[in-house]
Amino acid sequence: MRQNIQVPYGYEPPAPSRKGTLIFYDSFEHISDEELGRAADEAVNRKFTKLILYPLHEETVRRMAKEPVSPFYRREDRLHEWRREQEGTGLAIAVEGWEGKRKKYTPIDTALRHLTEVYPAPHFLYLTPEMANQFASFSSFEEWIVKIRLLLAAEPSHPHPRLVKFSHRWDLAGGRLDSLDKV
Repeated sequence: MRQNIQVPYGYEPPAPSRKGTLIFYDSFEHISDEELGRAADEAVNRKFTKLILYPLHEETVRRMAKEPVSPFYRREDRLHEWRREQEGTGLAIAVEGWEGKRKKYTPIDTALRHLTEVYPAPHFLYLTPEMANQFASFSSFEEWIVKIRLLLAAEPSHPHPRLVKFSHRWDLAGGRLDSLDKV
């Protein structure tokens, strides 16, 4: 059903004050509540529309990190609990369970394709230094770094050569607030 509304001649709708999506891509095995809070603060400070927590399936973690990890549902439940504690902060936080529904290894390309189709642009990927180095080691990194930007939780001690090459496409959390405008 369509509704007509009247506006004064020359009316321009206000530009949205919030834009884009911050996607925290991690196994969340070793991420503390304080680190989740820093990611949420970053989303608020940079005026993102949404913070997406994207936990990785056990098979994905095994292939990427080759380390043992607790079951997906436990890590996902912990994130849902943390999200419920954050209600009322004014930031939309979602836990993306897509990889848990797939129940198998999901390449980062497939995950990013899904996330960029579902959530509003511009897309920023919030990564730990270790995860950023792993992402930079993949052959598809150069294809994705021109479509998304990275926001690193901390400075990598030994950054991957591709991270160094594309240093203009990533920023540190708590860094410049103007980098959102360069998308």
